[in-house]
Amino acid sequence: MSDLQEDVKQKYRDAAKRAASGGTACCGGGAERSGCDPISKDLYTNAEKGALPEKALAASLGCGNPTALAQLQPGETVLDLGSGGGIDVILSAKRVGPTGKAYGLDMTDEMLALARENQKKAGVGNVEFLKGAIESVPLPDNSVDVIISNCVINLSGDKDRVLAEAFRVLKPGGRLAISDVVVRGEVPAAIRKSMELWVGCIAGALEENEYREKLARAGFASVDVEPTRVYRVGEAGEFLQAAGLDPETVGPQIDGKFTSAFVRAVKPAAKSSCCAPTSCA
Repeated sequence: MSDLQEDVKQKYRDAAKRAASGGTACCGGGAERSGCDPISKDLYTNAEKGALPEKALAASLGCGNPTALAQLQPGETVLDLGSGGGIDVILSAKRVGPTGKAYGLDMTDEMLALARENQKKAGVGNVEFLKGAIESVPLPDNSVDVIISNCVINLSGDKDRVLAEAFRVLKPGGRLAISDVVVRGEVPAAIRKSMELWVGCIAGALEENEYREKLARAGFASVDVEPTRVYRVGEAGEFLQAAGLDPETVGPQIDGKFTSAFVRAVKPAAKSSCCAPTSCA
């Protein structure tokens, strides 16, 4: 396991323990929800919150709400890459209904235990949590209709592998519908080199056009990157300080450069082998 992956794993292991003990997990690592701003606040509606266990909400480490944007349909099979405490898996399971299924994939035992506890409390049966890395998905080819993810792909040190795996397990015509942090323009090297910010959901983020290029290289079509929230320097002071960086120095260099974005793409449908309307009769 790489040092980066081990650091990410430890951060999320600690977050799961905090949530399980009644505390609040945080994308930036802080114990208070205010320390999560501006990444992880105000992502879910009151109706969604009301249908979820308290510990699922406490363990939320996302930067968006992919289940609301993915337009999930009854009967579909959904996979959440980096499912954490299970909030998006539970919401997905409710949306696809009893004829559908929602998988959650996570690499930490602590998060998986918390997610299964949350699943039980939520009373959803069409859910399965799997242990594994998002760079090596333990599902067969062409097995899911929709892949979601919430501020996790940017944490991977091998994003090309992640996207290739996503393409592999999607059925032809299946879709990728993820929330992630995306960069617009140049970002100072000091931020890119800060492991604390990487694990805190920022420094590993791809530049918008690079994200599009990687998706296209993986085979995806109909790629779209839609900003859902722009992070301003005024929101990031506490977050930067927690990472050991001077907000007054670094803040103006990142103002407006980081956004939460909804990233959509489609795995092209399989081409028909028929050359004429009557040839397959």
